[in-house]
Amino acid sequence: MSSAGMQLIVLAVIAVFIFLKLRSVLGTRDGFEPGDTPAVAKSRSNVVPIDGGFDMDIADHFDLNSISGKALSAMKKADPNFSVDDFVGGAKQAYEMILMAFEGDDLETLKTFLSDDVFEGFKSVIEARQAKGLSVDAKFIGLRDIRLTDASFDTSDKLAEITVAYEGELTSVVKDAKGKVVEGDAETIKRQRDEWTFARTMDSKDPNWELVETAG
Repeated sequence: MSSAGMQLIVLAVIAVFIFLKLRSVLGTRDGFEPGDTPAVAKSRSNVVPIDGGFDMDIADHFDLNSISGKALSAMKKADPNFSVDDFVGGAKQAYEMILMAFEGDDLETLKTFLSDDVFEGFKSVIEARQAKGLSVDAKFIGLRDIRLTDASFDTSDKLAEITVAYEGELTSVVKDAKGKVVEGDAETIKRQRDEWTFARTMDSKDPNWELVETAG
């Protein structure tokens, strides 16, 4: 065998050895696990250890070293049953229920989700609308986007607050007392943006969050 051939064999053996060595140290994980989005993979690449591990439940939404990230971590310590992902799932459902209850003048449903101050604000708008003989026929189409924008935790009273930004789609038609359309179009989908803040005392036996502040 020629000298060149021997060199190629030696190089091949070395390459295989290095590959196996790296695989044993690094494993076979790709940039992100199946089912992850590139955005999630990017956020996870910047994760820092908390209590000896990585909390992906928080890192998918905030930098763990940020004020909001630390607040969510404190919430989880105060209530081990709290999950950020579960909160986001509940916030999605709450948005549709509250929005449709408001459009449909359903004060009873609103009362169960809103703080007293927010409820009074919604109630005054509904009563003003009713005084004019107006009603709203609305249909919720879906959410285009939902994301957490802020989180805070007061260690003195264990009051937690999380702010959620929504971008929803719905159709809405306003009718007068005679049923005549005075605003909107049942065939036109409009986009609505809201930023809502939910609050809960983390050591409370009540697992429900209240809507305590709204902004559009």
